[in-house]
Amino acid sequence: MDRSKWEYKKLGEVCVSIDDGDWIESQDQSPEGIRLIQTGNIGIGEYIDKSDKAKYISEDTFERLKCKEIFGGDCLISRLPDPIGRACILPDMSDRMITAVDCSIVRFKDIIVPDFFVHYTKSSNYNSDINKHATGATRKRISRKNLEGVIIPTPPVADQQRIVAELDCLNEMIALKQGQLKEFDKLAQSIFYDMFGDPVTNEKGWDRIKLGDICTCITKGTTPTTLGFPFVEEGVNFVKVESFVDGKIDPAKLTHITNECNLALSRSQLENEDLLVCIAGATIGKMAFVDTSILPANTNQACAIIRLKEKKNLRFIHSFLTLKLKNDIIQMGKGVAQPNLSLGQLRDFVISFPPLALQQQFAEKIQAIESQKELVKQSIAETQHLLDSRMDYYFD
Repeated sequence: MDRSKWEYKKLGEVCVSIDDGDWIESQDQSPEGIRLIQTGNIGIGEYIDKSDKAKYISEDTFERLKCKEIFGGDCLISRLPDPIGRACILPDMSDRMITAVDCSIVRFKDIIVPDFFVHYTKSSNYNSDINKHATGATRKRISRKNLEGVIIPTPPVADQQRIVAELDCLNEMIALKQGQLKEFDKLAQSIFYDMFGDPVTNEKGWDRIKLGDICTCITKGTTPTTLGFPFVEEGVNFVKVESFVDGKIDPAKLTHITNECNLALSRSQLENEDLLVCIAGATIGKMAFVDTSILPANTNQACAIIRLKEKKNLRFIHSFLTLKLKNDIIQMGKGVAQPNLSLGQLRDFVISFPPLALQQQFAEKIQAIESQKELVKQSIAETQHLLDSRMDYYFD
């Protein structure tokens, strides 16, 4: 591919048209009619449907406000964060559509392949250029005029098509592998139901015990700043709910405290194979295992620490809580703005408790699934690295 033939032009120069959407206020909306596409429907390089939250205007409103209709194949760019300038290609849909004022509607000349432009919007060069043109003290945005001035590469169309085919292929490979991870999770859940039945109804009649009866402790942490300890750049790992990723603790998302602080917070020092449960906020019920790779570590008051007497129960208890706790939180949340779990509620939480031998069989099956998931995750990371390097090659 001969990069010397690439040209660079302003976005406004490669468009047949670039327009903003329509100013639609809440009183203009209707239960049905012409679909209103909003900034929330524009993902990073993808259209996000959100059909359950769809908004509409009537035909009469469309005519009264002289709205601009949009169509499948149009490129939409969000002029608001996060991030500013993200773009997608609008799919063909059965609804007639318009878009909101903070979305720009771009229709390209035949020198630009729309999907090529969308791939470019995911590059660091594009985002750097967008941020240079952004304005606003509290909430950044980019005006349509400034958006038109953003520079984009314009290789020969044949080169654009080859680049799109390559990047699409890599993205599809990642999506397929991510789909595999979801299927593994479904398999783990299916195995649980096959072996133990529905945890809500206890249809197999297992013994029932309280969670507190099989734990050495159920406690929670403390936020260091309430005791006068600041967070530091380096030191003992400190776990927040934001660190929970796919049932584990992501080392890249840890904060840190001093050793002095860790000693002062001795009650919430973590141990290997502790189970952490979020007990407050929007992510209530989210869980993660602790392993030796992050120790020594501590946590805050939004995380409950469940420390089992018998570690062989861990996989079963995690799966049971994942399925049953979600149901109970939903019940708790009825009529409540934001439910919270107390340590007392966790200690009194009733567990259907099958024989240990059966729990161990389940743990072995789940461990085999986890091993396969790790291989898939490694493959995703390798494919993502290749995608990133190709993006850098073409755009940065």
